[in-house]
Amino acid sequence: MMGMVPSHGGRREPFERDAIRLLCSDLIEPETRGQLAGLLKEYVFEGGLNRVVFEAIVGAGSLSARRLKEVLPGLVTNLGFPDFELKEYLGRNGSMEDDIDKLFESLLELSETRPDKSEKAMGQSA
Repeated sequence: MMGMVPSHGGRREPFERDAIRLLCSDLIEPETRGQLAGLLKEYVFEGGLNRVVFEAIVGAGSLSARRLKEVLPGLVTNLGFPDFELKEYLGRNGSMEDDIDKLFESLLELSETRPDKSEKAMGQSA
């Protein structure tokens, strides 16, 4: 099923959101979160808010998922998104056990996506 993430055209954002839901999940350990985030270090996020939330997660370090969810709204607000609402952003109850496989799949798909150089030039440095 790999290779299903479109490389452009506004279609990667749901996959990005799923990957972030996984990183915020109570079902993974902080060390695992760090390893999974490392898979996306070269990824060029399509959604600006998605990139900021991802960077805030990485910057938060090895916090428990519960603590991460407590501090994440403040971190994202400090990075320029004052109206950020975590519950609204993550949807439902964050990540549910029954869709954890889908969330992992989205993250792995994104980690294998290599956007064009022109996309990187539009919003992110190398």
